This record gives sequence, C-alpha cells and structure tokens, in this order.
Amino acid sequence: MTIKKEPITTSIFELFKVGPGPSSSHTIGPMKAAKSFLDICNSLPTETISSAKSIDVNLYGSLSATGKGHGTDRAVLAGLLNWTPETTDPKEFLNLLIDQNINYKIQIGEKTIQFNSSNIHFHKGKFDFPHPNTLTFQIKNENNLLHEEEYYSIGGGFIIRKGDSTEQNQKSPKYPYSSMEDVKGILEKEKISLIELILENEKSISGLSEVEINQKMDSILQFMHSAVERGIIEDGVLPGSIKLHRKAKYLYSQAVEHKNKQEGFLMFLNAYCEAASEENAAGHIVVTAPTSGASGVIPGITYLLKKHFEYDQKNIREGMMVAALIGFLVKHNASISGAEMGCMGEIGTASAMSASMLSYCAGHSVNVIEAAAEIAIEHHLGMTCDPIGGYVQIPCIERNAMGSVKAYNAYLLACSGNQAYQKISLDSVIKVMKATGDDMSKKYKETSEAGLALSATEC
Repeated sequence: MTIKKEPITTSIFELFKVGPGPSSSHTIGPMKAAKSFLDICNSLPTETISSAKSIDVNLYGSLSATGKGHGTDRAVLAGLLNWTPETTDPKEFLNLLIDQNINYKIQIGEKTIQFNSSNIHFHKGKFDFPHPNTLTFQIKNENNLLHEEEYYSIGGGFIIRKGDSTEQNQKSPKYPYSSMEDVKGILEKEKISLIELILENEKSISGLSEVEINQKMDSILQFMHSAVERGIIEDGVLPGSIKLHRKAKYLYSQAVEHKNKQEGFLMFLNAYCEAASEENAAGHIVVTAPTSGASGVIPGITYLLKKHFEYDQKNIREGMMVAALIGFLVKHNASISGAEMGCMGEIGTASAMSASMLSYCAGHSVNVIEAAAEIAIEHHLGMTCDPIGGYVQIPCIERNAMGSVKAYNAYLLACSGNQAYQKISLDSVIKVMKATGDDMSKKYKETSEAGLALSATEC
C-alpha cells in the first residue's frame, strides 16, 4: 500500500461534526444517508411517487451486527423524518421506536408513507459489499421496486453513495497534500507556518473567511466542553441492557480531593474524557473527533488545557486545526472507521490528533508534532473494536480516557529528544495501520462477535 496521491479535500467541519451519540458511523452516518435518500425521493417524478406504498431499509455488516446497540434503527428513521444530526433533539431521538408498533409518517412531496420498525431489516452475516458499514433504501409500490440507493458509512459520520466519488468535497485546496511528507515540503518551499497552510486550505475548500473559520472552531470547542461539563455532574445508569453506571462525576469529585497530589492531573483528565464519552453513550450531543466513539479524547484534553493549564482560546483553536490535519491524513490513507480498522482507527486516531495538538500548543516544531502523532498511533496498532452488546460503553468509555493519557505521553516522548533520531515517520505508521486493519479478523471490527464482547456474556 502506498500513500494516495490525490490531494485531501476534506473540510475541518466535515471531520468535527455535531450530532447525537453514540456512534458516528452507526448513528450520524445512517441518519445522513436516510436524509439523502429522502431528498432523492423528493426529486423523483410525481407519477413515480404517487404509487409508492412503502420504504424499506436494509442494514448489512457491522451496521446489522451492532446497529441495535448503536441506535442505527432510530437514526435511519430520523433521517427519513427529515432530521439532521446537528439539529436533532437527543430526547426526541431517544424516544424514536421505543414502541415498535408505532407508525411514523414519511413525507415525500404530497405523498405520505407509513413506516415502522418492521421496515428496518438487519441482515446479519452478509459482508459482500465494498464497505462493512453498508445500508440500502428501497421505495416500493405494491408489486415493484420504484427506486433504490446504496450507501456506505465510512466512519466519522462520512458517507458515500454508490456511484459517487469518495471525496465529498471536490474544491481544490490552495496547498494540495496527501501525506505528511507533502506537508513538510510545502512548509519549506512556501516559507509558511503550519497554521497558514491549514487556514488557506480551509478557506479554499469551505469558502469561509478566516473570521468565520475561527468562529466555527470556537463553536465546536463549546459543544465539546459542554459535553464535558454535563458529564461531570450527571449521574445514573446509561441506556441499554448492560446497565452501566456513569462514573465521571465520581472521578471528578475524587480529582478535586486529590488536586494537589501527584495523581491529581491524571484524575482530572480521566474525569473529563469519560464525562464526554458517557454523554456520547447516553445518546446526547457530542462532536465527532474524529468519531463519536472517540469523542471524549480531544474534548477532555482541550478542557484540561483551558481550565488547568490556562491556554488561551487562540492557542487551543489552532491546536484543534493541527489535530484536524492529522485526522485528515489517517482518514485519507487508512480509515477512521472501527468497522475497517478496529479501535486503532477511532481511539488511535483521536490519540494521535491530541498528541499533535499538545505539541503545537506547547510551541514545538512540525517535526515534534509529527513524531507525537506517530508515537500515539504506533502504540494503538492492532487495537480491536469489540464493544459488549454493541453498546459504545465497554470498553469504549474508559478507552477514551486511556487514549488521552497515551496522547499526553506521546507528546512528552516526542518533545524530549532530538527528532533526527526518530526512525518511523507518520506516513509509515499510517501505512502499517492500514495493513493491520486489512489483516485483522472482521470479528474484531465492531461486530461484537469476539474479544471483550464475548468475555462478559452476562452483560
């Protein structure tokens, strides 16, 4: 496998997306796919839609294996009801399909189609599609299929419709790159900073001004920190059959007690990361960073930087932009999907993004930033995604806290020596990550068919 040559055209705000938990690939992605199908149906000829009687949704691969625990059924219904992830009320979302017999009204033009849980089909054991997170939508009359679309939820809330380009945004960046080697070459040739490169590309891709980009980044950080602040005061049991009790509130109270002791710093970090991750597991509003399953790592670390290290908003905002660049590189050359890479694609990427952010915020060079990201990925290689019961709870919540600690240590290791001695590049470790994910048994990639998912069958 070689690093792709096509330039990265992903926007920062496609990577950092606001929406309901618990899973970007199983909740946000399917919701967006359903909304896309609804929009397509609304563009079909009136005479085609006039005879429509039903809509059926078919879930395959990981979406079928763990879709119930991840709320995929609710997500596709929400999209067909014309909801969008960023405007979804989490309470209303969690109430969908509580009663399996309720009929919902899907509106396509002047046509109203009845829809209920029986229209959602979980096809377990079928993996003969280009991506393990595959779903299809069919609109039918009494005897015939009127229209069908096939989608792939590729991680982080990104979707691809069959027949479309893999890159959703085709606008050309000012400084095209597809690898870290490209990035460093541009910085050397153009005599610009890393932040200048990221900002100029974002302006080209999204069409936003620098002021608008900064405002949107601040809004993203606010959503992240709101999740942390809700999580450290919330108590109770998380949804689902595991009956897992929240513990971020307890961790935070312990951190306050030990704030002047050696372990105080780590206790706060654990509390913040678990708080945001528990909010995700509860189906509340979080930010994909780069996925919902990994949505506790970056929020926890940035909250720590703001509240304890007193980094200013500009520094943290720019650190988030650097983190996005690392996320782009992994998404472009490997994957951020747990169904493709296991948890190294989710927590591993979030840890690498965070390590690079910490290095940038502390004022280190691009070489240290690269080394920190590489070290973080290197020590997540082969990490499985095997959630118990298909819920984003065990091991996912604690794994966010562990990923943040690894990120901090990767940053410390990267800035503690001469980078000329760094033997493995970020591009190289991403290649290894891709190869490892390809070789990993699908049982360990978000199917709940092996590993921890089977070690606690009483749950």
